[in-house]
Amino acid sequence: MREVFHQSLEDVQARLVEIAELVTVAIDKATQAFGASDVGLAEEVIEADDVIDDKAVALDELAIEILARQQPVARDLRIVVSALRMSASLERMGDIAEHIAQLTRMRFPDRAIPKGLKSTFLKMGRLDVEAARQLTELLRTQDGDLIEAIRSADDELDDLHVAVFEKVLSDSWQGEAAATVDATLASRYHERFGDHAVSVAKKVAYLSTGDWTPSTDAIEIIAKD
Repeated sequence: MREVFHQSLEDVQARLVEIAELVTVAIDKATQAFGASDVGLAEEVIEADDVIDDKAVALDELAIEILARQQPVARDLRIVVSALRMSASLERMGDIAEHIAQLTRMRFPDRAIPKGLKSTFLKMGRLDVEAARQLTELLRTQDGDLIEAIRSADDELDDLHVAVFEKVLSDSWQGEAAATVDATLASRYHERFGDHAVSVAKKVAYLSTGDWTPSTDAIEIIAKD
């Protein structure tokens, strides 16, 4: 029974990695579409979001089944409960990628990025994609060094988010109302994507330490006898 239980936990981890990989593809395509006003690529992201949602639901169902059948305690219980919370964050990250793609589609054939902010949004997009890749690798390998890298990317995203608001609120801003709305929404989406990546990374660390203020030591998700 213990072997079966550990196989179930390994399945949970594998499914988290799979969802994270799909989220990485989604945010990569969404930011490319946003930067180039590529409505075809945006449509791919929007259509693929259902796949992320379905896999997140399937993972939640597996976690609930483990709770009901195995009745885990202590660290094993933390693993399953944390997986449920990580699944929710990953699903939300997929939604955010979809929102960015929807902005692109809504403004097509015009560019969604307001004039004067292209370089800022391209950088935010690169940071989101990098954070998603690092998060996927963290879930796969439990390499604790990646946690600080994800947090660093999020700090940069926060700074860029502030810079966007300073820009649209400045006297020099000449964008129309629609451009102002697009800039603030897109900036918020990018910034929130980073926040969710950090949230998942903190939960991975918590599994190892039982502490919400983790170190950068290597972390092992699946308990071994």
